Amino acid sequence: VQLQASGGGLVQAGGSLRLSCTASERTFSSYAVGWFRQAPGKEREFVAAISRWSGTSTSYSDSVKGRFTVSKDNTKKAVYLQMNSLKPEDTAVYYCPAGARIIVSTLHLMDHYDYWGQGTQVTVSS
Repeated sequence: VQLQASGGGLVQAGGSLRLSCTASERTFSSYAVGWFRQAPGKEREFVAAISRWSGTSTSYSDSVKGRFTVSKDNTKKAVYLQMNSLKPEDTAVYYCPAGARIIVSTLHLMDHYDYWGQGTQVTVSS
């Protein structure tokens, strides 16, 4: 599965961005997709995730809950991360890995994801 994250950029604090994650895989809807981020000098951390198929289950880290929303469009083989009320501490490279056998309770676990692509840089200025 080849994954491509896009939509990053430079935005002022309080602004919004929408990240997209697209895949070439025909059965992309059968994968759970997560969003993780890594800031300079820090470990990669969980941001949000959406479950397989219809995506009825989502998960968020406490730091983004209420500000970020993850969604999917199976017809476009895409997963989105709408980021509102951005803060400088949201600055990072954002990745969207996918996993074929991830259950809802483990959506936040990085090592459960099988496929990783290139990330997209998000920079929030104060």
